Amino acid sequence: MKNRVILIGILLSCCTLGETFGQSRKYISQFTQFQSYYNPGLTGYEGSAVRGFVRNQWSGVEGAPKTRFLSLELDFGELGGLEDPALMGKNAMSLNMLHDTYGAFQETELIGAYASRIRISDRHNLRLGAGVNYLSVRLDGNALTVEQSQDASVGQYMGSFANMQILDFNLGLALTHENYYLSYGMHNVNGGRLSTGDNFMDGNPVSMMVQAGYRLAINESITGIGNFFYRRQEGFADNTEFNLKALMLDTFWVGAGHRFNYANSLHVGYLGGNFRLGYVYEYPTTSSRQFLGNTHEFMVMMKFLGDREYRKIW
Repeated sequence: MKNRVILIGILLSCCTLGETFGQSRKYISQFTQFQSYYNPGLTGYEGSAVRGFVRNQWSGVEGAPKTRFLSLELDFGELGGLEDPALMGKNAMSLNMLHDTYGAFQETELIGAYASRIRISDRHNLRLGAGVNYLSVRLDGNALTVEQSQDASVGQYMGSFANMQILDFNLGLALTHENYYLSYGMHNVNGGRLSTGDNFMDGNPVSMMVQAGYRLAINESITGIGNFFYRRQEGFADNTEFNLKALMLDTFWVGAGHRFNYANSLHVGYLGGNFRLGYVYEYPTTSSRQFLGNTHEFMVMMKFLGDREYRKIW
């Protein structure tokens, strides 16, 4: 057991060392439910809603990543009472907050985003979005591992605390249709060069993301849904994943997902009026860190303007 704890500590520190101190990769298995977080151009794609999730990664392991997220999206077309705001509306905005803890680090990310869309056909919209990204990182020097304490960047804070703040920008472009979407987004366009506080991390590298989805009604009772996500960021391995779901009776969904070279996941969810609930059980692939345990992810969404019933999902 002692060797297991030591090995886990080394792995957690190596994850941080290999991905630059103070920077972590935020995984969301239900990425399709939080499209606007990755791409400001998709803000308001499903109308005005409150969204949130909790993710406990490597459950049971001390210092393992824990993520909390909450967002508010407002579609101005719905606020203005348009008959079909999803197609006729032009503008939307959102506020997002993500809090992530992992090892000796705590990150709080605040994103304000604005999106404008252009109707290019009777069923298509071209969406453009931009966001301001504020990141606050707190380092607890009392929780540093032996390996981290030997690094000059963070070792100087051993036994004390440090705080750093970064201001940056996000951009996004998306083509949307009732039954499919394709998008490209960028986070940290300025590379984290605008920063204040203690200097224990070298900026925040640009992250580029592609998202796509397609939905097909198989019969009156079942709809098949497929989604794809790709992310590239300096200092990290490329992140590629997809999921497939079956929506039954417009009420329940079941599905499965795969993150290449990392994990598989099982998905279940429920649609009820203006609520949407989802749960994911994620487990490592054979080539991944099996002994670090499994991951649980819970999601909830509530639509509060316009058509208050969720009739379709991604």
